[in-house]
Amino acid sequence: MAVQEARQGASGGAQGGPRGARSGPRGAHGGGCTCGDCPHGARAGHRQAVAAFLLKRDGFAAGEGLPAGVAHSASASRQWVSEELTQSAELVAERGRAEGEAWLALLWRRTAITVWALVVLLLLVQALTAIGAGWTTARTAGLLAALVLAVSLTTASWFHRAHGGALAPVIGEDNRLSTSRAVAVGWVLFVAYAVLVLVGRLAAASDHAERDALLSGLELARGAGVVTVLAVVCGIAVLVRRVVGLRVLGQRLQKSRADRPRAADLLTDDAGRGTFADIQYVAISTVSLLFATVRLARRPDQLPDLPWGLAVVVLVSAGTYLAGKYAEGGRPVILSVVRAREAGDLDGPIRTGDDVEIRGAGFVPPGAQGADRLSRMVVRIGAVNVRVPLVPVTGGFSNPTDSVLTVPVPVDVEPGRVEVQVVTAAGVETNRYQIDVTE
Repeated sequence: MAVQEARQGASGGAQGGPRGARSGPRGAHGGGCTCGDCPHGARAGHRQAVAAFLLKRDGFAAGEGLPAGVAHSASASRQWVSEELTQSAELVAERGRAEGEAWLALLWRRTAITVWALVVLLLLVQALTAIGAGWTTARTAGLLAALVLAVSLTTASWFHRAHGGALAPVIGEDNRLSTSRAVAVGWVLFVAYAVLVLVGRLAAASDHAERDALLSGLELARGAGVVTVLAVVCGIAVLVRRVVGLRVLGQRLQKSRADRPRAADLLTDDAGRGTFADIQYVAISTVSLLFATVRLARRPDQLPDLPWGLAVVVLVSAGTYLAGKYAEGGRPVILSVVRAREAGDLDGPIRTGDDVEIRGAGFVPPGAQGADRLSRMVVRIGAVNVRVPLVPVTGGFSNPTDSVLTVPVPVDVEPGRVEVQVVTAAGVETNRYQIDVTE
């Protein structure tokens, strides 16, 4: 009874704070709003939920807040703490999803503003470089091409305003920015801009020889490098999506959904660590795009003639990125299962009620280090599913980890030879490992 009352009190306190903020003295959507109905409220509510969770986790790690009814039993206190942290983490996850949705709803305006800011920047650059040289037809065509692209992107942003605006095509199924799609979109927009510049010049050309020269600028011999790079990066974007999808369905790759996309996703993996394959692909593609932009500014009467040496560099970078996608991931695996014991305990067989230590690799998917995802991990011991308890320490959790899980053997497991299997937070199952359980 004491345990249940303590749980209800903690759960009510965790949920009562955000509800109470709705009718606070600052109003429904004032500076202290945490209702989640507006972007500011979603952001503030998420921050408050995270702060409350961290305070509770560090307090439990220091041995504080345990009710007297469970303090005498290590297993009972561990289970109580795990369930309390799970409930608090679910509130954090809910607030995080609300913040992500509100952030995406605002992103379409930011992308539209960024696009038009680039148009204004192009106008300023053209005006400054026209001093002394004079305004030309090529400058007008370049500005009109930028306006056409800006209107198109702004319209697309409005139609996809609930999914990130103009960034919707480059947001993957895991709610992260896709490196392959971002690079492909960059090259597509550049080639579209270059063609629109030629279209504008062709429409303004009055001389027959000038029109023939502009049409010859679209010949494949002049833009073979750019066309080859465009075809490869678009193919890489489609192929990577297919590869990742098949590997996830085949349980050879674990993917966890992010709360919202971030710019760092272009250079990092799901866990937020920088990856060589992504960094080199973005860096080389960016440098190549800058080179092609300069070539277009110098020769606006033809497609940028990207040198084959630079085009091959981009192709090698794309191949490296694709190889990195094939190499990442892998199924989680159990290597051994032993009886967990503290210092001074005697070695002995595994009995029902004992804690077992499952050693292996890949138990925690990248990006699933949050308590709400860790609490979804399950260990099957025989025919019984056992939830992996959360054991907090200052700054994180000592259980579960990517290489070790500690779970109790339930009393309803029949003695004898039983199978042990781990189901990760991403729903991927490990190999089956057999152990002997005695009475």
